[in-house]
Amino acid sequence: MAIVGSLALAVAAAPPSAVAAPAARTTDAEDAALAFDPADYTTITVTVDGEPMNVRWYKEICYVANPVAAAAQQPGLGGSTSTISNTACGYQSMNVFVPESAFDNQRAPFYFAVNNGGWWASYIKASVTSGASYNSSTSNVGAALKAGYVFADIANRSRGLAGADGSSPGKAPSAVVDAKAAVRYLRLNDATMPGSAERIVVNGTSGGGALSSILGASGNSSVYDPYLAKIGAAGIDSKGRSTLRDDVFAVNAYCPITDLGNADVAYEWLYNILGTRDETGSNASADAAAEIAAKFPAYEKSLGLRNPDGTRLTAATMLKTIKQEVIRSAEAYMKADSANTVPALGENFVVTSGGMGGGGTTTASYVNDWIDVDNDTDEVISLDMDKYLAFVATQATLKTTPAFDAVGVFGNTASRTETNLFGPYTQKYMNYTEYSWDHNDVAGDGSGPDDTGLTWDEYVKKSSTTVDDQLHLINPMDFVGTKADTAPNWYVRNGTRDRDTSFIVSINLDRALAADKDVKDVDYQLAWNQPHSGNYDVPQAMAWIAKVVAKAGDPLATGHRGQAH
Repeated sequence: MAIVGSLALAVAAAPPSAVAAPAARTTDAEDAALAFDPADYTTITVTVDGEPMNVRWYKEICYVANPVAAAAQQPGLGGSTSTISNTACGYQSMNVFVPESAFDNQRAPFYFAVNNGGWWASYIKASVTSGASYNSSTSNVGAALKAGYVFADIANRSRGLAGADGSSPGKAPSAVVDAKAAVRYLRLNDATMPGSAERIVVNGTSGGGALSSILGASGNSSVYDPYLAKIGAAGIDSKGRSTLRDDVFAVNAYCPITDLGNADVAYEWLYNILGTRDETGSNASADAAAEIAAKFPAYEKSLGLRNPDGTRLTAATMLKTIKQEVIRSAEAYMKADSANTVPALGENFVVTSGGMGGGGTTTASYVNDWIDVDNDTDEVISLDMDKYLAFVATQATLKTTPAFDAVGVFGNTASRTETNLFGPYTQKYMNYTEYSWDHNDVAGDGSGPDDTGLTWDEYVKKSSTTVDDQLHLINPMDFVGTKADTAPNWYVRNGTRDRDTSFIVSINLDRALAADKDVKDVDYQLAWNQPHSGNYDVPQAMAWIAKVVAKAGDPLATGHRGQAH
């Protein structure tokens, strides 16, 4: 991975409005402009578990001094558009909600919610609304408020964002940079805000799970400083050096769509190694699938990961590892409650299909032909991986080949894959994987050999390369186990029915975290019978958060209130 001049990339990728920022501004002036006003709130009343609660709402706090202006009309899925009211800072703001138990509590954790699915840009939202009722057993919002946590909805730039100047200012690593800027805002104002910036718990699903993961993995890495300086983030001095920290305390991530540079490889290997694509009639590009899948053994070997029993995690052991994780998931589900049972062989699973952004859900029945359990002893007797993967792929058609970098390949310009997360701000998209780059056949899109005259290998060797740097800056696997201050606490879930990403991605993340000596608590599991979704296990997740918070002790006694390392 070539990090060839992060500053050069920041300048090359920055939208015109950001590049033109005055150079004479001082760090003190920017930080002064980001001062928190504790009196600027509106009191609203909500109900949690039938009990009224007053909540202070600090509305749409712009967490950067030099926000990137957005167009009033923003593109949506399927050619739709939406009109936003906050064009000045609507994608770089946060709504902060303080329950009455935390009005004067500087020890309360921050529940830091990033709300972007599929890596799409996230406009400012308010998860807490006046008059709303919440059930703390099913709503993570209600549970966080009931626990006395300060709840923050974090907006961020990312793919699909239309800039006021006609550019696309959400390209990688904008989402990560914005999330770091929001953390820095909390650290800058820690002494005057309710809650503790030393206890930030980041929550996100899908693309938000990925953003949570890279934010948690890359704490205080200086490679982001030039990007932070461009948007006027807190704690960047006049020489572009960091004076504040942006590490976080804990990560609560669901189905993280991450490691995008290798996501296609992991996906095609998983769904081709046992012929799942062929078996389910979803192998329209068989040659491409085989070519991409063939890269997986070398990739997995390069990570040097091990399973908990010490065995190496390789292509040769991956299916066995996934099988063990599915068995562990089923047995944990059965043991959790005597009412939790798994259908016998020949009986039906009744499941709800249709993941996030899938245009609705459907309930259907599927014959259990793949897992045999003893519900009396809460044990799995056998599991057929061939039939299990077909079960996953039957409920929702497998993604196209390629699954994550399809735009520009085989003439496809309508795909909603993550291709538009990459490239310069002046370009709609750029392929970011070797296969898709080398097979781009859309003339004039600025991507691939047809427009650049360069193969992928030739392109990434150039000193002006941007895409490989962008990939690095959003990949937690590149930061875990390095000098970055990775979050010490991780709760990661990926549903056993999730066909939107490969199980391999989250397993690799777990094994990497387990090998990092600075990571203290990793609670990873494939969530039984869950699709591509999140926050389905609120009591368990909140209990875990309470546990790691209690174990960490008094945040006011840590002795490093916000200063940079």
